[in-house]
Amino acid sequence: MSELALFIVRAGLLLVLWLFILSIIAIIRADLFSERVLSRVVEKNLPESVSSPTTGLTNVSDFSAAPGSASVVSAMNAVQTTLVVIDGPLQGLELVLDRKEIRIGRAPNSDFVIEDDYVSSQHARIQRNDEGWQIQDLNSTNGTYVDGQRIGAPVNITADMQIRIGKTIFELRG
Repeated sequence: MSELALFIVRAGLLLVLWLFILSIIAIIRADLFSERVLSRVVEKNLPESVSSPTTGLTNVSDFSAAPGSASVVSAMNAVQTTLVVIDGPLQGLELVLDRKEIRIGRAPNSDFVIEDDYVSSQHARIQRNDEGWQIQDLNSTNGTYVDGQRIGAPVNITADMQIRIGKTIFELRG
């Protein structure tokens, strides 16, 4: 084989090696930092707010007398749903579920960050639906467990159902 052909083969193999190394670095960086464009997620998760009434009524008893005000009164009397950590490194922590969707994971851009080796960067999400709240595993390595059962599809959750992600166990209250 001529020296020119040998040089071209060496240069080609070196180029392939560097492409392989750079792709591995990109994959590790994406897994560690989980940087994604979140504009649609942020827009979808803006908290819902009830605007202040223009009727001059200021307390709940005044609202209950007004016609068509049952929804306003029930919104004012509604108890906020919270996620309470009952076991694990974050025991005692309470997270108010004030958005349509809460992302749980190890990544710093998650809404509920769990620093645990058994938690994926984007591990699970809890979202509000018509029946209440549901949890969905986001194809995590170690899984999400509801009342001791590993879930594979979105599952509706109710108060006092235990949810385990990694070493952390929490439940819905309110």
